This record gives sequence, structure tokens and C-alpha cells, in this order.
Amino acid sequence: MSALSKLNEARKQFHASKLEKTGHNKFAGYKYFELGDFLVPALRIFEGLKLSSVVSFGIELATMTITDLEDGTFVCITSPMSTASLKACHEVQNLGAVQTYIRRYLWVAALEIVEHDAIDASEGAEPKTKGNTQKPTSKPDPAQEVINGVKAGDASGAAAYLAGLPESAMNAIWAKLPADIQDKLTAAWPA
Repeated sequence: MSALSKLNEARKQFHASKLEKTGHNKFAGYKYFELGDFLVPALRIFEGLKLSSVVSFGIELATMTITDLEDGTFVCITSPMSTASLKACHEVQNLGAVQTYIRRYLWVAALEIVEHDAIDASEGAEPKTKGNTQKPTSKPDPAQEVINGVKAGDASGAAAYLAGLPESAMNAIWAKLPADIQDKLTAAWPA
């Protein structure tokens, strides 16, 4: 059996297991898997199938190499590298944050873990009207939702929500925020 065949079996076993999502984005109202929720169960499955995984970080690309320990075949999963600028953190702490997030996303890709889609949640789709002549309600403005969350006292939830978005979506929302709201979000930014 090749690394790819074993990886498919690992996915099957992983999705048959019962795992709890311990991460909670209070601002956007969804739960998600943290790396610790699925890494140990995934490694147990890999061990049983005689698979090994190694994550390496380059300047532009992170790579997870999954190797079949019996025949030497392997599968590589890659992700572009990114950066982080967490408030009151040293460069090495920002590097650690990037590596942790990318490691999580590589495992999510490897095991085909289905998660809440932050983009869909922030933008939503226009409601469909079937035979209804009412004008559809407009989708909420994500920037206004962030502002409302901060004003309601949930700056940490709003910051976690923004941190979970792709950089382009986060930057688009950030550009619409007043300076005082940006300051409160920066102070509450997740480590």
C-alpha cells in the first residue's frame, strides 16, 4: 500500500472518530478544532498505518511530507508562508504563531478536516426568495459587525474573528474601521 493509499485510510479512520472542537469564536459564534484537538489522535492513526509526518518551513513555503515507513513512498502537502504582527510580541513569538497556524492548516489539508468557513460567515449569501415579493434583506457589513462587537465589550472576540480570516479579507475590514476601534482590537489581538 502506498503513502497515498494509507493517507486515504488515515482520513477514513480520522473521520470515524469522535473529536470535540474546543476552540470557540464567541464573536462569530462558531466552534473550531484547535491543533491540540486532533494532532494526538491523528498521530495515533498514522502510527497504526506506519505513516510518518514531518513539517518543514521555508521562506516562501511550508511543507508537510507524509511518508509510508514500509515502502518509502511519500505525499507532500504545501502552504504558502505568511507573517504575523501580534501586539507586544517578539519576532520569534510572531514566528511561532505563524508556524503553529500553518502546521494546523497543513494537518487540516492532510486529513480533509471540514471547518467553519470564516469568509462565508462574514460575507454570507443573499437570501433567496421563492415566490416572495419582499425585497431581500441586505447582508450585514462585516466591518460594522466588528465595530458593534467592540462597542458591546467583546473586543477579544472581534479580534479573534479578524485573526481567523484570510489576510485580504481581514485587511479589507480593517481599512473600514475607525482608529479607536483599531486600537481596541490591537490591544485584544490573540497571542
